[in-house]
Amino acid sequence: MISVKEALEKVMSTAQIIDVESISIHDAIGRTLAEDIFADRSMPPFDRVTMDGICIDYDSYQSGQRIFVIESITAAGSPTVTLQDKKKCVEIMTGAPLAIGADTVIRYEDLKELDQAYEIKEAIIRGKNIHTKGSDHSKETVLLVKDKKIKAIDINVLASVGRSIVEVYRNPKVAVISSGDELVNIADLPTEYQIRKSNVYMLQSRLRELGVESKTFHFVDNSDSIYTEMKTILEDYDVLLMSGGVSKGKFDFIPEVLDRLGFQKIFHRVAQRPGKPFWFGVMDDKKVFAFPGNPVSTLACFHKYFVPWLYQTKGLYYRPLKVVLANETTFKPDLDYFAQASISQAEDGRWMATIGHGNGSGDMVSPTKMDGFIELPKGKDVYEVGGVYDFMMF
Repeated sequence: MISVKEALEKVMSTAQIIDVESISIHDAIGRTLAEDIFADRSMPPFDRVTMDGICIDYDSYQSGQRIFVIESITAAGSPTVTLQDKKKCVEIMTGAPLAIGADTVIRYEDLKELDQAYEIKEAIIRGKNIHTKGSDHSKETVLLVKDKKIKAIDINVLASVGRSIVEVYRNPKVAVISSGDELVNIADLPTEYQIRKSNVYMLQSRLRELGVESKTFHFVDNSDSIYTEMKTILEDYDVLLMSGGVSKGKFDFIPEVLDRLGFQKIFHRVAQRPGKPFWFGVMDDKKVFAFPGNPVSTLACFHKYFVPWLYQTKGLYYRPLKVVLANETTFKPDLDYFAQASISQAEDGRWMATIGHGNGSGDMVSPTKMDGFIELPKGKDVYEVGGVYDFMMF
């Protein structure tokens, strides 16, 4: 049995970028850029008017002129016009290119409308209300950097530079697998000694929240059957997330089958609660995270090990939230304790975690009242109020 720290280090040492793929920006939210994104032209690409009003040659205003006859009118999306007579003005709308020969825009609020002319009623300064060409970014400037997680505002940038297709790191292809003759489908009526499958749907839903699609499978408690099905699944998937079949029972065939298939066991059993029987192994570029079957154990192992691993394969760094323990708790086993807790933010901005113990790792309802796990490292029996620890959000 190894420590939590060592187990996490071993898992993370296998986390590499899987591949790069080109996708539509419609599917890019939450993905990680595998390339730098450059400005294809200056931003803005022209001297852009920022207020509805008129544009003039400031020298005419400075010489004392206050009434400007309208020479022409232009709207956003219209070609650039030229102010032919410096004593006149161009009536111009927000977003339009500044007229050649003009250098100042006066908004309607500072004008008095006359017959085919405008009178300037307020003091103005040269260059007002113009977003000058290239003042934000010049052509070929890097706007979005490689390894950036794409957010909605980044889609705005991608579209603005003409990138409808973008290169991102490929998500792993994940199979989520349950095992056990005691499990039946959701729609089935279980006997008194059976339960409905639930862990696989929880994992699949959590993966979807993390931007990863997956497919679910189920194994009956038969070693040869598991071997045959797993061998087929491995042809199409990078990662197997398994729930159940890894403890010491006589029908826990998963470790044995993985060995037959050629997987290298990196570790089996971690000094933690819940989730001690966790098994992790690799075969070439394939990874298996085999979690204990109790729902809270599955949930804890998934968030402690798989989520940071997934982040790293996406070119991202996973940072657990730091929280302050709000209620004293006692835990005597010489194990790291992943305690279910709810969190709230104090007036000083710190996140406070209140532990609620539930009814063991088989109680799938208690986590629904919590926000995640606070990680209490082994080495003490009593964890006092005010201690600062890592928190894994559900």
